[in-house]
Amino acid sequence: MITSTAAVSLKDLLYDNTHAAAPELAVKEGGAVRCVACGHRCLIQEGRSGVCKVRFNRGGELRVPWGYVGSVQCDPIEKKPFFHAFPGRDAMSFGMLGCDFHCSYCQNWVTSQALRDDQALAPPMFCQPADLVDLAVRNHAPVIVSTYNEPLITSDWAVDVFQVARERGIVCGYVSNGNGTPEVLKFIRPLVSLYKVDLKGFDDKHYRQLGGTLKNVLDTIVMLREMGFWVEIVTLVVQGWNDSEAELRGIAKFLAGVSRDIPWHITSFHPDYKMTADKGYTKTLADTLVRGYDYGREAGLHFVYPGNLPGQVGAREHTYCPHCDQLAIKRHGFYVLFNTMDGDRCFNCGRQIPGVWEPNPPRQSMGTGIPRPVRLPAYDRARGLTGAGE
Repeated sequence: MITSTAAVSLKDLLYDNTHAAAPELAVKEGGAVRCVACGHRCLIQEGRSGVCKVRFNRGGELRVPWGYVGSVQCDPIEKKPFFHAFPGRDAMSFGMLGCDFHCSYCQNWVTSQALRDDQALAPPMFCQPADLVDLAVRNHAPVIVSTYNEPLITSDWAVDVFQVARERGIVCGYVSNGNGTPEVLKFIRPLVSLYKVDLKGFDDKHYRQLGGTLKNVLDTIVMLREMGFWVEIVTLVVQGWNDSEAELRGIAKFLAGVSRDIPWHITSFHPDYKMTADKGYTKTLADTLVRGYDYGREAGLHFVYPGNLPGQVGAREHTYCPHCDQLAIKRHGFYVLFNTMDGDRCFNCGRQIPGVWEPNPPRQSMGTGIPRPVRLPAYDRARGLTGAGE
């Protein structure tokens, strides 16, 4: 239960900045409403909210977040991470507040755990969909991504943003925990091209501790591929939590069974949120990531990328052609040192490398490989925009 004055104030503020849910994501069942935006499928009674805390029943109508962001910045797309989509480019990245999971090691907990944790207080910044798209255009970002909190639970807002983005030729993506439903994936599919899933492990007991189930996430990954999204998978490896040989090999085998062309990012954990150094948690070492890399390659995956330890994993953070083994993209962390691809093809053998590629990509990163802050225009809810952003 939320008890702090700050959290109650935030709850009241967000309560007033809502919109009726998309009809595709709300099913009336008597006086209650069934929300199908995530795998919890909450049956929400009058005056109550779902597991996420941000979708609630008011007067028999499902109300959902709209008209604000909790965070926005211009990230190198490799940070998402997408390695097989627009390499070397930036992705305008925004998130709202709330999540349907409660991961103890969440590295975006200030936004994702708002309304669940009194310490997670990220003040909302009010805006309209066009404001975010304008930021992308002004910053020359060809991609816009819903991230930082769980985008599935704010899909109604994301779709409104993405409709404007697509009209201006911008590609749209999700960075998600993958706790989806067929209904929500069908709802976003006309506008979302890129989808990154955090596959947090391969142990259902652990998944239930985080607030979900393993099966639903695995089913979502299969659906995403079948529906034609470009999918990349990330596993944040936490020593002593999900780094066992059985678990990492299980993930690798599952992904290879869906498609050997799915990029699997195995990333290093740093102590954060409730899993801190004073509680005995340590940064994941390169040896552990290399071990996961080997399991992925042995399972038949073409693209396995150890991450968050730039320069410490040898050539494994680069992309090689799966047909001729030619170096296609060389990286250092989030920075593309050079890109030799000819559109979507290997320059050496001419065969296609799976991904979402530009016809004439930049030969190295356009920026510094470091996230850049951006500023939304000042916005007064009563009077509208009052100043320019950048």
